[in-house]
Amino acid sequence: MSVLVTGGCGYIGSHIVRALKEEGEETVIADDLSYGDEKRAKGSKFYKMDICSPEAKEDLQRIMEECSVRAVIHCAARKQVGESVEKPIFYYRQNVGGFLNVIEAMKDCGVKNMIFSSSAAVYGEPPVDIVPEFGVEMVPINPYGQTKLFGEWMGNAVAKAFGLNFCALRYFNVAGCASPDLADPSTLNLIPIVLQRLSEFKAPVIFGDDYPTPDGTCVRDYIHVEDLANAHVKALAYLEGEGKKEYSAFNVGTGKGTSVREIIDAIKKTTGIDFKEKVEGRRAGDPPMLIGNAELIGRVMGWKSEKSLEDIISSAWQAWQEGPKRIDVASWKERS
Repeated sequence: MSVLVTGGCGYIGSHIVRALKEEGEETVIADDLSYGDEKRAKGSKFYKMDICSPEAKEDLQRIMEECSVRAVIHCAARKQVGESVEKPIFYYRQNVGGFLNVIEAMKDCGVKNMIFSSSAAVYGEPPVDIVPEFGVEMVPINPYGQTKLFGEWMGNAVAKAFGLNFCALRYFNVAGCASPDLADPSTLNLIPIVLQRLSEFKAPVIFGDDYPTPDGTCVRDYIHVEDLANAHVKALAYLEGEGKKEYSAFNVGTGKGTSVREIIDAIKKTTGIDFKEKVEGRRAGDPPMLIGNAELIGRVMGWKSEKSLEDIISSAWQAWQEGPKRIDVASWKERS
């Protein structure tokens, strides 16, 4: 019996696959490699495929049957907030359509367990600083967040109708790296975006410094990707364990907020580069503050984050410096 990870060659998916393997699980990966690296599929059965294609449902059924899949961790999705605002139809088609193909194939094959990569974006701009899973209205403010909320709704509906064990993990801001070979290959998140700018001898950009936060920049809950991967191992045990599954959604965060400017300052300290950032206007769809209350996952699954912000920044820096875009620190210091 195996676990299928969609998007398993990507940044988060590859960390999840490695965590599963460390637990002795047989893993199967379906990935279109738009953001992934096929080398990360070593040791897993790998299928290159677009889960949004017209033939995807049948292909997924075949994979599930051939590989005796007992559970699916669905990570494959588009995830750029700004892009989702510019291309909402594309995001609905990709994220909602892909989810439907996966969960319908599961239903037809009798695969009973699904962990869904959801997002803190489902909360929009909650009325509390530290947001719990339940008791607050979820009003996403961008199409990306809407697609994640749609996925939760669909998963819960199918679970109720067909006896699926469904669990959504609401990721907060994922960063860091377990090892350089699993580094974030895309520059879609804050830390790699800053490092990319530094590799080009350009000033990193802060989008908005007039938010209602202590230093005017957005505040987020940053979680190390290795901690996040371990949360999936716990979630799989939760779904496959005995007894009623009382909760279908869990925050995966630290409960602590860090501003964009604080991240910038931490990168300066770790890299030894005293660069000067520049400030531009706000990006569409960015809430001022989003921090997760992670008490529920701790109480139900026994999970908690272990890594610090320093661990996140230092691991990301090490991975970047071992990659193809190594930053010339000496040249930066000469320019400063």
